[in-house]
Amino acid sequence: MSLIEIFTDHVLNRKSLKEYVEIRKRLNERGEFNDQTLIQAEDDLQRLKKEDKKIYEKMYATLDEMCQQDMGHTVEYPINFIREILKIYQKGIPAKKVYEEYERGLTHHINDR
Repeated sequence: MSLIEIFTDHVLNRKSLKEYVEIRKRLNERGEFNDQTLIQAEDDLQRLKKEDKKIYEKMYATLDEMCQQDMGHTVEYPINFIREILKIYQKGIPAKKVYEEYERGLTHHINDR
């Protein structure tokens, strides 16, 4: 499995990003995010799950829908998902607002296939 496939598996299947960091270290490869960012993203995901489970579930449902629609750039879906999660606590943007903006991506009709 390639690094991006492992990352995608971890994000889509709600596996620990901290575990992914350890796997990546063994592979001695670099990814889109540094270790600290991934650890922070995992902490933010767990915090969101605890504080607003409804938005947490909606974020993942939107990610799943994007993958099912497969509008191109499938490698970017989990990367963009993590970027959106980081906005909630690292940039202080309300979870509902982040979710609403993220969900709008479902109606964006650019297809590069």
